[in-house]
Amino acid sequence: MVEAFHRKGKEMEALDDSMIVDLYLQRDEDAIKYTAEKYGSRLRALAYSVTKDRRIAEECENDTYLEAWNSIPPNEPRDYLYAFLARIIRHITLNCCRSDSRLKRSAYISELSEELAQCIPAPDDVERSIDNAALGKAINAFLGTLDEEKRNIFIRRYWYLDSVDDISKRFSMSESKIKTTLSRCRDRLRKHLEKEGYVI
Repeated sequence: MVEAFHRKGKEMEALDDSMIVDLYLQRDEDAIKYTAEKYGSRLRALAYSVTKDRRIAEECENDTYLEAWNSIPPNEPRDYLYAFLARIIRHITLNCCRSDSRLKRSAYISELSEELAQCIPAPDDVERSIDNAALGKAINAFLGTLDEEKRNIFIRRYWYLDSVDDISKRFSMSESKIKTTLSRCRDRLRKHLEKEGYVI
């Protein structure tokens, strides 16, 4: 599927996100072509940062287009199409790692989950769908309170799943400083969520 959307020839005119979403709503398959043209490389990079496998990353990209096709409608992510797609591919990629036999990578994801378990509540199944939306807003509000450096470090670790070593190199900081920053951010997040009424 990816190859078909990246074929050479007449270059597609760039569409804004709202126009691409309109194509999904009209059930026009060109929606996927334009999505791949605009966001394909970023989505593959996000999947690769988790899997460290280019073939698996491409498969996750393809699955993301299918999931987007099945999710629009009812969703209409006109103002946040990339974020919508990134969330889909991240979910698909993490599931792929959990179900695959790459034990080292699965252990790494478990390590990150344990770090975040210190500061993020786990609602039961009945409350999950309602709480996830509210929790997402609360976490976004918390991220808005961090300075740019801390926010970038936190996002690299818990969204892009970068290792402490990779983050250290990216920001030219010692690993101990990265670990301390992350620990303090998690502590601040826990306090922020408790203030919002969440029981950790």
